[in-house]
Amino acid sequence: MHRSLKIAGALTAVALLSFGCTQETQNSISRSIQNWTGTNGVLDVYAGEKLVKRFIKIDKLSTAYGTNDGKPRPYRYGYGYDDKNFNFKKDPGEKKVYFEFSDYSTNYIFYENDAK
Repeated sequence: MHRSLKIAGALTAVALLSFGCTQETQNSISRSIQNWTGTNGVLDVYAGEKLVKRFIKIDKLSTAYGTNDGKPRPYRYGYGYDDKNFNFKKDPGEKKVYFEFSDYSTNYIFYENDAK
């Protein structure tokens, strides 16, 4: 079987399976496919209307889960570069860091940077 036919068959199977899934499960599948193909995420953090922090080159954000109970925790986390000068580029001295933010915080925006 040709490689393109195998890929088309796999994508068709995923599409058919997703019809029987909840929206949350579909979103989870979508995120795992997106993570697998790679992203160039940006997280902007605001204090009021002022941009105070930017992380770039984020491949995914994750939800924290409890060790003992397995329940989701009210925060997200990830890894990205601390873009100190807000120019969307990894400059010398800007290191990859771990970050987390609360679900109770509404002053952040996560999006994909489509600039090459």
